[in-house]
Amino acid sequence: MTIKSPKAALVPAAPHKGKTKLHSGIARSIGERILAGEFSPGSILPNEAEWCQIYSASRTAVREAIKLLTAKGFITSRAKIGSRVEPRARWNLLDREVLEWHRSASDRIAFLATTQEARRLIEPGIAALAASKRSQAHIERLVAAVEGMRTAKLGKPLVMADLEFHEALLAAAGNELLAPFGAVIASALFQLFDYTTPRNPRFPAALKMHEDIVRAIIAGDPGEARKRMQRLLEDTDQIIHKTSGGKH
Repeated sequence: MTIKSPKAALVPAAPHKGKTKLHSGIARSIGERILAGEFSPGSILPNEAEWCQIYSASRTAVREAIKLLTAKGFITSRAKIGSRVEPRARWNLLDREVLEWHRSASDRIAFLATTQEARRLIEPGIAALAASKRSQAHIERLVAAVEGMRTAKLGKPLVMADLEFHEALLAAAGNELLAPFGAVIASALFQLFDYTTPRNPRFPAALKMHEDIVRAIIAGDPGEARKRMQRLLEDTDQIIHKTSGGKH
């Protein structure tokens, strides 16, 4: 860049050995089944003994899995009642692990559409903030990220370079309340870019859109940065729409 001054399996396919990995695998499987609608909000889940049989696991592993799901807002457990699925509004869908479960349990195009909806609400504002608050270090990181996209090989290297651009943009926004969303945004965008980047027939045009965002940020123009980000998001929408047969 030349500019002056990024249906779930019913049981784990191959449970990992070790207590920690086993209970995490069980939690993921149950979480994906809940996300896929097999267990709807308000329904009572199988009891501990039944889970042990389903997953060929110890009571300890199942109890740890239930604790994990409880911590993520999926279920609540009560004596003599058992574990009940909580209302969807209580599920911690911004949790990085849950985002991955959500992607695995959902129709991929539907998940990407949901990600795009969230991006349209958040990223234009992030770009505008970056134009107002960026430092020289932020500018250098953004320029380097675009150069990384330009030189990256197709596949995962290009996806990671694109992801670095958006993480650099978030950092440039300089908002402490947005910072914790970095890992969440990274997880969702990785899934999105893993789908769209290899399918983009107009990558040079997309690269220029990234450059235009950086130019607006360097110029300190929040309105232009917001507009350029919106244009990039529209381009991503078009890729998803065309490659999904119009489902998006």
